[in-house]
Amino acid sequence: MLSWLRKGLRARGLLGGAMAFLFLLAMEERGLAHKEHQTPSPAVAIEEKLGQTLPLELTLFDEAGKPVSLKELIHVPTILTPVYYSCPDVCSFLLYNLTGALSKLSADPGKEYQVITFSFDETETPALATEKKRFYLKMMNPSFPEGAWRFLTADRQTISALTEGIGFHFKREGAVFQHPVAIVVLSSKGKIIRYLYGTDLLPFDIKMGLLEASEGRVGPPISKVLRFCFSYDPKGRKYVFNTLKVTGIVTVLFALLFILFIFQRGKKRRGVEG
Repeated sequence: MLSWLRKGLRARGLLGGAMAFLFLLAMEERGLAHKEHQTPSPAVAIEEKLGQTLPLELTLFDEAGKPVSLKELIHVPTILTPVYYSCPDVCSFLLYNLTGALSKLSADPGKEYQVITFSFDETETPALATEKKRFYLKMMNPSFPEGAWRFLTADRQTISALTEGIGFHFKREGAVFQHPVAIVVLSSKGKIIRYLYGTDLLPFDIKMGLLEASEGRVGPPISKVLRFCFSYDPKGRKYVFNTLKVTGIVTVLFALLFILFIFQRGKKRRGVEG
């Protein structure tokens, strides 16, 4: 009897500690949420805007330097890729991996989907966009229709409106940019369906995003999960796993399960003894 009482007290102590940890964690998340509310447009981040429609009246410049509106361009499910063409690392990795993923899709490019890449550097020219387009199209196997992958440029005002429309926040640092890495899947009417993060793009994820886009069905919001499990490192230009926070949650959950096991076992023994 006394042994079970001691175990019960120890279990309550563990439970109290676990609940205190969860309370502190919740307060921390509330504090972060409050900060995010105070600064709704962080310097470098993705602010998901699922279900919202892009400002289709925006006019950009095509590879020949001719003005073209998003309304003219977007008529099928669309993969939108914000990059800057002179990016020395992650943008190139993103586009390179995208060529590999697209090559594995069975969907018909130009008819069932298309890709629109635009530069968020207003100093970049249609000539540079054309050069990048030729470079990446040469990598495609099988060949990819030129009209199904557009490489665009724009002025600063248009870039600001478009990046704000997809919740893509970046900042210039000298000749380079600090920016998140993601692609956005749009419906044929310009509605934001899904975000895919990082440079390692899986054909299955793209396929599912395009399927949802063809049905006009918005994908699951994952920004909160990503913010909890990962932090974007602008200097390293990658997402970093929040090891301490995640392992803390897992430890608490295991502790709670262990405490529950002790209580249930104690009840069964007392039932047998009674």
